[in-house]
Amino acid sequence: MSKPESDAAVVPAPTPESGPASGPTSESAPAATAEPAVTAETAATPGPAAAPWTAPAPEAPPVAPAPPVAPAPPVAPAPADAPAAGPVPPSAADPWAVPADVPPPAAAPAAPQPTGWAAVTPASQSGFQPGFAYPAAPTRTNGFAIASLVTALFCLWPLALVFAVVALVQIPRRNEKGRGLAVSGLVVGVLSLIVSLLAFIGLAAIGFDEERYADARHGPKGSVAVNDLQVGDCFDQPPLSGDPGSSNVYWVRVVPCTAPHHAEVAGTVVLPSGRDDQYPSGAEMGRSAEKLCGPVRDDYAFDSWLVPDGMDDYYYYPGTRAWMTGDRRVTCTFQDKQQAHTGSVRTDRTKLTQAQRTYLDAVLGYNKALYAEPEQDVVDAPAAYHQWAKAMAAACRKEVTELSVNGIDWPEGARSKLIELGAVTLDAANAWDAAARAADPAELEREVGKADAFSVKSGRLAVDIRRALGLSTGERAADIRV
Repeated sequence: MSKPESDAAVVPAPTPESGPASGPTSESAPAATAEPAVTAETAATPGPAAAPWTAPAPEAPPVAPAPPVAPAPPVAPAPADAPAAGPVPPSAADPWAVPADVPPPAAAPAAPQPTGWAAVTPASQSGFQPGFAYPAAPTRTNGFAIASLVTALFCLWPLALVFAVVALVQIPRRNEKGRGLAVSGLVVGVLSLIVSLLAFIGLAAIGFDEERYADARHGPKGSVAVNDLQVGDCFDQPPLSGDPGSSNVYWVRVVPCTAPHHAEVAGTVVLPSGRDDQYPSGAEMGRSAEKLCGPVRDDYAFDSWLVPDGMDDYYYYPGTRAWMTGDRRVTCTFQDKQQAHTGSVRTDRTKLTQAQRTYLDAVLGYNKALYAEPEQDVVDAPAAYHQWAKAMAAACRKEVTELSVNGIDWPEGARSKLIELGAVTLDAANAWDAAARAADPAELEREVGKADAFSVKSGRLAVDIRRALGLSTGERAADIRV
């Protein structure tokens, strides 16, 4: 039967100066937690709680309560990681502690745990972690990176690509500088590779096309290479006889002149080589070819009235590849790309009479001067028209002189027309002289118009003379009548 609660022993809390108490303990029941006596002094200053690692203090004889002391000043909250307050074992007593007769200050209530950035410890705020040293800064530039960029700038793309790859592998392993140089060398090397491939493909395609088109075996039946055309050949130019969208022509289809055709070969000439033997420009090539082909066409089509309207002067000159191989030939032709014609424009001199040859020789110079009219208007090129007027006046007088030569057996129907033609031509020469002396463009334009009116009259007389001489009055005569 248990004792009543009033009989239980009351054990006061241990004090700092008291050692471990001795006394009987209960073996049969758990020790009860001792509560301090409730007095006015103990209520004001409660004793410290027993430390969790110490055994329950044994019972000690009651002692007189300590005299009252002034309240202790407030204590600042302890850090979160500070050890919990409690009695310190005698062996670990602080030599600087308060005397034994002064009770220790009351423990402050536990401070709330910090949250947010306040909970981050100083060690975790720094980026440094013990045991992991920062890498050392690179001190040297990779040599392969420099070599990659240099070789790429000189278009040595195979070396540039190899050096760039080696540099990109070595830089992180050796902790070196130069990654930007290696990347630049790699990019420039790739661009150089692309440009080289495009240039190779273009040159290969050009060479293939020239060889393919230059070989007549790849053309239709009856075709020949342009360089193999002969004087007097009549031909057509197929749509696919050259590079699409280009003026280059490699082969043509030869047809009989009695069949419809668009072109006829008047002859070939050889261009002079320059001092440095470089390929001439397009304008220079055109001027040289036109100058050399003019006499060739005049000699081939001695009677210019046999050349149909629309059939103009054309020529074929060598391209760059042919020029490099030493080809300097120019093929002079008559061509009408819009309409096909039958027959030949060639004049057979062996079948001409003395009167026919004399007349054609006399009018040849006049026709050449007439066709040299400037392309600009009179007001835009007055100087060119002054020169042309002088050339026309000289051609008119030369024609009259050649037609007035003695010893020519002129047919009866042609003699009177030739006398009338001589008078009109002399009047035209005087009009051309006045045009050459014109002081201003307006006067020059008026005098040129007067001289052109004499040319129309001479053209009408030429139709009658040709008919009397037995020469062709062709399509050009019909144009002059308009």
